[in-house]
Amino acid sequence: MRIAIRVVQGLIALLVLMLLVGFWWYLPGELRHRPMLTGTSEDSSIRLAERRRSYVLYTPRQLAQRPALLVVLHGSMSNGERMRRDSGYRFDALADRDGFLVLYPDGVEGHWNDCRKAATYSARRLNIDDVGFLSAMIERLQRERGVDPARVFVAGYSNGGQMALRMAAEAADKVDGVAAVAASLPSADNDACQPAQQPKAALLMNGTRDPINPYAGGVVTLFGFGNRGTVLSTEDSALALARRNGQSGVPSQDRLTSVGPVWAERQRWNVAGAAPVELVTVHGGGHLLPQPVYRPPRLLGLADPDLDGPAEIWRFFSELPH
Repeated sequence: MRIAIRVVQGLIALLVLMLLVGFWWYLPGELRHRPMLTGTSEDSSIRLAERRRSYVLYTPRQLAQRPALLVVLHGSMSNGERMRRDSGYRFDALADRDGFLVLYPDGVEGHWNDCRKAATYSARRLNIDDVGFLSAMIERLQRERGVDPARVFVAGYSNGGQMALRMAAEAADKVDGVAAVAASLPSADNDACQPAQQPKAALLMNGTRDPINPYAGGVVTLFGFGNRGTVLSTEDSALALARRNGQSGVPSQDRLTSVGPVWAERQRWNVAGAAPVELVTVHGGGHLLPQPVYRPPRLLGLADPDLDGPAEIWRFFSELPH
């Protein structure tokens, strides 16, 4: 009997050890090093109706006279400050270089009320007016910080990417371009948003082995939990955005990083006189914003070690006419 008990105890200890190793390997992320930033970040809030909404604003030391504004939206179960870390503070470093403001707002209970009608988190159930919140923040910074109204951009990751797509559709008068990472357009039966008001420049950046937002389209889940309904494939999403913008024909194509286990290429629809659309495909990539500073949880898949996603997003925005 004692031997059997010891065997059981040993198996339990082994199982606990395996779980700890698995947790250490798959779940935590790691900031390899924090960049030296010259600007300042401030935590603040704004009251809208009966709800107080919080945000982080990064201001570079050398702010342009009429600065651009980049709004960066976090993914599910996160917040603005964690989004700074998860993006490796790369947007802040780019702001230091080019003199623009970076706004990291917080969703309600860690989520954004995006277009996917099947979502069940609080922001969706309560029908939080995130379009109104973000629009109010943009207007506030235009008044108080002299932001150029012709240079307001929204980038988002995962749930934040979905919210960026909603801003392009329903607040086209407030934004000049959007970027969605690890996100695709909802399918028609899962789309609760109003039709797009006008063409807007758009960039998609998705991995072909994304375990949450399927590159080929289909049901979005958090590893089998939290059904978010169906989305179009990444390529169909890019084509739909291109058609909306009046872009036609075959896109140009170029490789961004060297071919390997994980590598990236870009497709561009950029007919003169129409808002451009770009698709960055990360072959073998997971549910990630690729960048060189922060190592995300391995559970989310692989990243392209040579692709700087924030720099690619800012390059797209900075090339837009204004």
